[in-house]
Amino acid sequence: MSDRGNFGSRLGIVLATAGSAVGLGNVWRFPYMTGQNGGAAFIIIYLACILLLGIPGMVSEFIVGRHSQTNAARAYASFSRGKAWGFIGILGILTSIIILGFYAVVAGWCLYYLGASAFGQLKGDATFVQHYFQTFSSDPVKPAVLGVVFILITHFIIVRGVQNGIERASKLLMPILFVLLLVLVIASCSLPSASRGIEFLLKPDFTKVSPNVFLEALGQAFFSLSLGTACLCTYASYFTKQTKLLYSATQIALIDFLIALMSGLMIFPAAFSVGVQPDSGPSLIFITLPNVFQQAFSFMPTLGYLISIMFYALLVFAALTSTISMHEIGTAFCHEELHITRSKAAWILTVACSVITIFCSLSVGKPDILQLWGKSLMGFCDFITAQVMLPTGALLTSILVGWFASKAIVRDEFTNRGTSNSKLFFNLYLFCVRFIVPVGILLIFLHEFEVI
Repeated sequence: MSDRGNFGSRLGIVLATAGSAVGLGNVWRFPYMTGQNGGAAFIIIYLACILLLGIPGMVSEFIVGRHSQTNAARAYASFSRGKAWGFIGILGILTSIIILGFYAVVAGWCLYYLGASAFGQLKGDATFVQHYFQTFSSDPVKPAVLGVVFILITHFIIVRGVQNGIERASKLLMPILFVLLLVLVIASCSLPSASRGIEFLLKPDFTKVSPNVFLEALGQAFFSLSLGTACLCTYASYFTKQTKLLYSATQIALIDFLIALMSGLMIFPAAFSVGVQPDSGPSLIFITLPNVFQQAFSFMPTLGYLISIMFYALLVFAALTSTISMHEIGTAFCHEELHITRSKAAWILTVACSVITIFCSLSVGKPDILQLWGKSLMGFCDFITAQVMLPTGALLTSILVGWFASKAIVRDEFTNRGTSNSKLFFNLYLFCVRFIVPVGILLIFLHEFEVI
């Protein structure tokens, strides 16, 4: 469609697409995964996985999206010259809707904790903080309302379009996120005994490396870069023909890695300074860290108060950059396939995702009522997207681009019709997308289902 828009600058492309990758997975999941898998050795393996799996996977989705210049479902069908492959795009759209639905619940928790930090409600010992989270998360109203509020905030950015909405918001949010993170890193690294946390993060101990560590790093690289959600394909449809795909993918991957590494530098020094283990798991954000901030900055309570506010503001901004991209995937589809205005398309997504958010939130408080296959609805949504839908979409994309698509089209898109220096890497890219990426994804599948 002629009014679908494009990103207006190279900076906008990088920040918007990096924002889709940078999210709670970087600030929350990466640190505890690093803590559970031996620190620096995990980071080195993770970086290798980004280079061998992540960047080729990103470029593949970029190629499909930029070549087709349309929504994900039509892009895959057009790129493959057959409607059957359009299933990949539809799968990605459904995946993004489900993820946005339950992701908004956690984003709403972050929003609530930002307010709780500002009003000084997180002061107390570890037992108090744990009870505080359990009481709030099981409430039938507050978390659901805040999740819907977060989707509405996302909605009003999306309806403004690609340049005035997504790109402008990304140019504002990403620098703020980086500055907040940098301030928190400096504050954390200045604490007593912080050097132990820095050493844990940066000094590799390969004696702790096992096959499981490799698979965990592979999975983290895969999920951190939003592979398989159709997000990268959708955003690439707004790229200009002059955009260098390999260069952009490398920049985005490195930004994503840098944010994850800085998140570790923010959390580990503070945790080690008060004797908290760095492998606290998913409870790290809402139960462990509030108490860590209180203890670590007890010598200056005002500073601890400000640090807590900045941390939860950081989480809110990180979540928002991701929810924007997930909302856009379905909005673009409805806008173009239903031939309705962008505003109406955005409302369809907002209402659909809000319903999922409400039921997912209720399933946390009433797990005995809203269950699927022995899991709460929220847990099931997390499971089905992360362990089935995302890997399937990424695997099929690599097979399509590597084996079934026209090699000439893939080469033309990869090299900008032979005008970019990236043509020197085309054969390496093609080898990775044909062999390394599919094998890596299959290993993730087997590991997630505890086959290996």
